Amino acid sequence: MGSGPDLPELVRRARKGEPLAVSRLISLVDTDRGGRHDRLREVAAALAPHTGHAHVVGLTGPPGVGKSTTTSALVAALRKQNRTVGVLAVDPSSPFSGGALLGDRVRMSEHATDDGVFIRSMATRGHLGGLAWATPQALRVLDAAGFDVVLVETVGVGQSEIDVVALADTTVVMLAPGMGDGIQAAKAGILEIGDLFVVNKADRDGAAQTVRDLRHMLSLGREDGNPEDPGAGGGWRPAVVRTVASRGDGVDQLVAELDRHRTWIDEHGVRERRRRDRAAAEIEAIALERVRVRFGDLRGRGALPDLAARVAGRELDPYAAADELEQAAGAALR
Repeated sequence: MGSGPDLPELVRRARKGEPLAVSRLISLVDTDRGGRHDRLREVAAALAPHTGHAHVVGLTGPPGVGKSTTTSALVAALRKQNRTVGVLAVDPSSPFSGGALLGDRVRMSEHATDDGVFIRSMATRGHLGGLAWATPQALRVLDAAGFDVVLVETVGVGQSEIDVVALADTTVVMLAPGMGDGIQAAKAGILEIGDLFVVNKADRDGAAQTVRDLRHMLSLGREDGNPEDPGAGGGWRPAVVRTVASRGDGVDQLVAELDRHRTWIDEHGVRERRRRDRAAAEIEAIALERVRVRFGDLRGRGALPDLAARVAGRELDPYAAADELEQAAGAALR
């Protein structure tokens, strides 16, 4: 890292919105694991005072619902309102290079020449939850760079891959008609996380039924919402928006609902609470990643294989071995 870029200058240029500087900073945080490099910690320290402005919108849902098309349509609608937009599009990883399979995000290429838009694909690199490990750090870069709205598009998610709710100010759950048990899968997992719901491809048969099913399930238990968490049902009632994103139909209504939710979370203190939760989750993730890396170092030095041999040889029970490994990792962290 010693021959790397001049970070203070890079941060200064990124704060002015220079795309190359923003891209280089995201590349730096994307290659870090657990904040081990002093220069990357310097980036986080330099950017932190300049964050907190952007409205972070997460878009998630099963594969095939049109998340990329909807993201692109949202960018166009927001730009018509003269709002700057950053996009973090999380893609599956290539099994060969580890990079994002969709790379330059060709489906959003129409915005490539717009100075008010920055689009970056990020590879999951095996990280579960629908996001890349470095997504929170990349989000900080875009926030500090002054983008009004940051759209975070997850990979196609199932019932347990809902990390986006810990990252976004507003979470949009997308579904489409004709997807078989899509509603049932959502009911068992991602349905609970939505602040807004979008039924895309609403020109297809079954769209009206999908909307009715969603509204019915959203109505269940609303009177028993947790008063300590207004976003969980004690005040906010998620809208269900019908869109045909490929034509731009319904996208203006979606933008209006995003703004309505932003106003609501500001008025009820929900945004601040969510951002505290996000900070706590990020701190925990960095600390755990550092521990994981240290355990890997211990594996390389033979500590774990030695302990495994002693357990296999019945000289030590696995809990006692785990205690020894934990002590060794703690010493390494110090």
